[in-house]
Parts: sequence; structure tokens; C-alpha cells
Amino acid sequence: MAWGQGYEGQRRADLGDGTFLNPVFAGDHPDPTILRDGEDYYLSFSSFDAYPGIVIWHSRDLVNWRPVTAALKVPIGSVWAPELVKHNGRFFAYIPARTPEYKSIWVIHAERIEGPWSDPIDLKLPLHIDPGHAVGADGRRWLFLSGGDRVPLSADGLSTSGPVEHVYDPWRYPEDWVVETFAPEGPKIVRRGDWYYMTLAVGGTAGPPTGHMVIVARSRGIDGPWVNHPGNPVTRTLSAREKWWSRGHATLFEGPGGQWWAILHGYENGYWTLGRQALLAPVTWVNDWPVIGGGDLSKPVAMPRRLSGQVHGQPLSDDFRTDRLGTLWSFYDPGKDEARRIRRADGVLHLAAKGTTPADSSPLTLLAGDQAYRFEVDVEVDPGTEAGVLLFYNRRLYAGLGVNERGLMMHRYGLQRQRAGAVGTALRLRLTNDRNIVTLHTSADRGLTWRKFDVQMEVSGYHHNVAYDFLSLRPALYAAGKGSARFANFSYRALP
Repeated sequence: MAWGQGYEGQRRADLGDGTFLNPVFAGDHPDPTILRDGEDYYLSFSSFDAYPGIVIWHSRDLVNWRPVTAALKVPIGSVWAPELVKHNGRFFAYIPARTPEYKSIWVIHAERIEGPWSDPIDLKLPLHIDPGHAVGADGRRWLFLSGGDRVPLSADGLSTSGPVEHVYDPWRYPEDWVVETFAPEGPKIVRRGDWYYMTLAVGGTAGPPTGHMVIVARSRGIDGPWVNHPGNPVTRTLSAREKWWSRGHATLFEGPGGQWWAILHGYENGYWTLGRQALLAPVTWVNDWPVIGGGDLSKPVAMPRRLSGQVHGQPLSDDFRTDRLGTLWSFYDPGKDEARRIRRADGVLHLAAKGTTPADSSPLTLLAGDQAYRFEVDVEVDPGTEAGVLLFYNRRLYAGLGVNERGLMMHRYGLQRQRAGAVGTALRLRLTNDRNIVTLHTSADRGLTWRKFDVQMEVSGYHHNVAYDFLSLRPALYAAGKGSARFANFSYRALP
């Protein structure tokens, strides 16, 4: 089954015939958090080491989404599984973040979803991740946390108002199941009728494809007791032969026309490198228990709502004439003033060099969700500067090609190898990723003629189970050393 096509041939879930084919967000969009505001729906995802972060997306049909803003501008560490909510007319994002020295959960807030968003406020919760906002019948606000715990919030939602307490012992799978680890996380609370429902992920989001799963419990009140779904788990990948692996971290919500849905994530079979992608599944109710449908979500599903003129995503090509930092580009693991490295002038991106290799250069990255694609860019470097194109996972694992005054620099396995020889300090570089096979080309005449680099690379192992960090393999631009590099005419195209 083929997907629809969006900008530049990118994968699009909407098939144009009243059905959609998962993923609704191709590429790395893990731990989805969804907010309904009347007829409008907003989503955000884990940002991890990308800044600006907490990119918020908008839709009215749950399948076609457009970026609104990047709400988190101040680096607070690697961001895991945020929660986006609206309460008493104000928007909040609760954000777990961690550095090697410090862990906590933070909150930012705004009067409008477009912002401006506040600076982050530390809630001083160092032992938990994955907050889920909930409001009891008495109007009191809570954050439910990993491990079956919760903590009360102040009325304004900007601080805690009591200690963390344990309220639920999560359902456990049989001991002989093939999973990574128990890891109860991602609690999401929703009220339907007389019941509160809690969904959680257990089994670990990495490791075996059959590990991650969704469980459900319900209670008459926000305080419990919580009773487990008799059919737990309600979603699980049963075999590595299925289309979507490690399906988990689900939120239940009411969509258009009163139909219920679950938004969750999963790895695409054979494409760990694309990260965890966002999946949409229909939900039915039997005896006041949710049933998540769609099987392994490899077949078309009826659209939640059909609207004319809908578009999805955004062009990934960039002429560098407008500021797309946050909604398109993000720095990997930046310092507080990283944006000052960028200057735009007459369609040229000037990027100040940092570090000595891609590993410590905080490269500019973007998300690609296609199984095969190609991107190109003009690169010019100062003396003492090295710059180029990468597929970047993290500081330990990346591949690509750079140029410096001594020639070309090949990157593979996160290691560097200089190729001496006069090539000039201004080239157009092309990187093709065809289903995890990487081919590199250089052009000295702005793309009129191309020369193939003599090393091709296989990068299917550049993912979390090899190098940790829960990330994806991203197209990237980098500048290392001294001085600066100039990039122009960045183009992206999905390949069949």
C-alpha cells in the first residue's frame, strides 16, 4: 500500500479517498501528547536534545497537521514525554528534562497556543518522568507520574502543592514475554462518563520489537482505586513480522463527531533509524472499557473527518531567507546562546563554527520521515573551518561528508578520515539515503555536474539499540573548527 504524497514527495497519511495510512507523523515523533480545544487539536512530542523544542502542531481532522511554533526556547536538558494541556483558558506544557547533572520536571505556559511561551519553571521533581495532567471532580489539579505515582499541583499549575504519593500498582505482563524491562511510564488520564481512565506504557520503548505495550486502568474517582482492564494489554506488537514495532505510549481522546481515538508511537519494521513515529488508531467502547482497533495499523483506516483543502507538514527545502529555527531546524545539544551562531543574509545561512568535529559542533538538524530521500546544499568555508552534510544520530554515531581547506573529510561510524586533495573551499554536496544506504556526491559547479564519492555506507544500525538516546537519524548541517561556513540553496526530495 502506497502513502499519499505531500511537499517534495514526502509521505502523507491522507490517501485522498476518505482513508488514511499510518503513520500520521512520519519520522521521529515519539511520546505524542494531544490537546483538544473546541474543533482544534494540538500535538507535541518529545524533543530530546533538539532546540528550540516542544514543536506544537495543529489539525482539525487528526491526520493533516501543520507546525505552529516551537514553545521551548531555553535549553533545560534532554526532553522526555511532555504533556500539553489547556486549563481555565491558559495553555501549559509540563516537560521532563535531564542533563548529566540534574533531572526534573518543568512547566511553561502561555495565553495563546502560538505564544509567547514563558521561560521554564522548575517543579523540582527529580525522580519521575512522563507527567500526565488531570483534574479531579473537586477541581484540584494533579500530575500523574511514572511508576504509578502522582503529585498535587497548585491552582495556577506552576508549582506542586504536596508530596508525591503512590496511587497505582501497574498491571504486569507474564514473565516469559519478550520485553526490554517493566518501566511503567506515560500515564495519561481522561474522563468519560462516570469513569476516569489511565493509560500507561510498560515493557520498555527500546529493545525487542515485542516489548512496548499499552495498558489501561479505570476508577470512579481521581483518587482511585484503579482497576485494571480485563484485556490488558490493549495494544502490543506480537511479532517482529508486524508492520509497527514497540507500539505504546497511548493517549485516549475524543475526536470529531464523538468518535474516540488513540494517539501512540511505534518503530517502523526495518527502520529503527527513523525513530518512533506517531500512529492514530480508532477506539471503541465495550462495557465502558476502551478497545484500541486497527490491528498492527498496516492497513488504511477511515478518516476521522473529511475537510477540503487540507495540507500536511511543511517543505524541508530552505532558501534561508526566513527564520525557520524551531519549526524546521534545531540544534543538537546546544548551549544557551546557540542561536547567535546563525546569521542570514541574501539567501545565505552563515553558521559560526563550533568544536572540532560534528560530535561537539551542535549541528543543525531536521526531521525526515521518508524511507528514501536526497538533500543537497551549497557549502563554502573559511580557512580553519570544516563544514558539510551529515546523517546525524548523536555525538557517538553519524555519517557524511565535509569540506575543509585540505580537501574532503569523510565521516562514518562517528569517526573522521581526511581525504587530502585540492577540491576548493566551495562545493555543492549531495547526500542520498536510499533505505539506509548512503551515497555522497560533490559538485564544483553548483550542481551542473556531479562526482560520486568513492565510499558508500550502510547505516541501518545507527539507532537507539546501538547508541542509546532514543533519537533518530537526521539530515544535518555542521560547521566545526574556527571561523564560519556559508550554506545556501538547501533542497530536499523524497525518493520512490
